[in-house]
Amino acid sequence: MPRITAIENITLDGVMQAPGAKEEDTRGGFAHGGWAQPYADEVAMQVAAAGMATEGALLFGRLTYESFHRAWAGRDDNPFSPVLDARHKYVASTTLRDPLPWRHSTLLAGDPAESVADLKSAAPEAEIAILGSGELVRTLLAHDLIDNLQLSIHPLVLGTGTRLFPVGGVRLPFTLVDAVTTTTGVQIATYRRESP
Repeated sequence: MPRITAIENITLDGVMQAPGAKEEDTRGGFAHGGWAQPYADEVAMQVAAAGMATEGALLFGRLTYESFHRAWAGRDDNPFSPVLDARHKYVASTTLRDPLPWRHSTLLAGDPAESVADLKSAAPEAEIAILGSGELVRTLLAHDLIDNLQLSIHPLVLGTGTRLFPVGGVRLPFTLVDAVTTTTGVQIATYRRESP
């Protein structure tokens, strides 16, 4: 059974919305897009590269899949596009239809929690990483389907925006298994879900 790891950029107050670019996700009038960019450094790039070197599949919600496809598919000017193009990509969506535009993509239609639970029991990969995909991650956390969290915690409070952990969410204990501090003060912490 594969392990699912959610890899997320968050602020000190738990905001995960639009870390990469100003126009990445403006839902709810969010005006702070791109907040993670000033904190990028070589340490964070090394952690990202090590993660990309790990074998396994990727799991996306619809919005993140479409955003990543627009930004990364088919490019040869960076080290990430060839890896993303080659990886098997699972996409949980109730609105997308086959065929999906990015090669090596499989649609997980229907209820996301049910389809990901089925994936966990049948996928051939040992590791599946979720990048972003906040709505999907919150759903999977509520159904105890995430095995690991890798959180890049930025020294920033935004006070507004979509948060990774909703108020009234479920109680899930995790154990810290690794931590790295970047030169810009980002804590990259990896947590493993404790056995129930």
